[in-house]
Amino acid sequence: MEIWDLYDQDRNKIGKTHVRGVPVPEGCYHLVVHVWVQNDRGEILLSKRHPNKPYGNLWECTGGSVLSGETSLEGALRETEEELGLVLQQKNGKILRRELRGNHHLDVWYFRANESIKNLTLQPEEVVDAKWVNRDTYEEMLANNELVPSIDRFFDLVSLIK
Repeated sequence: MEIWDLYDQDRNKIGKTHVRGVPVPEGCYHLVVHVWVQNDRGEILLSKRHPNKPYGNLWECTGGSVLSGETSLEGALRETEEELGLVLQQKNGKILRRELRGNHHLDVWYFRANESIKNLTLQPEEVVDAKWVNRDTYEEMLANNELVPSIDRFFDLVSLIK
């Protein structure tokens, strides 16, 4: 059972927790992270969602809800290790964007890593494949509706750190 901290619209913890699967109360928000990993060739790491999940068989960056008691960065590191078996270094994380989306605050994180796909350990109930893609392939996947709709702005976001 996943338990999340609840926040107000201004991202202040309100001292209440919430169980995943139950609708988030109106006026309350939880914290979600997206984690973008880019290698030295400029490729980004995408994972393919399990077919039984919402947006099944579509590609996405790693991400998920931050658990109660975790910071955004801790949640980003945990989600990446859980879903991909990829251990990222906390000191290398950069926040690209923070925004309010629906019933959650979204933090978009950026890391650099050069791990081979064959060295990843995919979480079978979440992820069925992973691959590195360059910008052209990413744009092609976007045009072909192969990506989860909420992750269509990576290259716009990554330009913020250059």
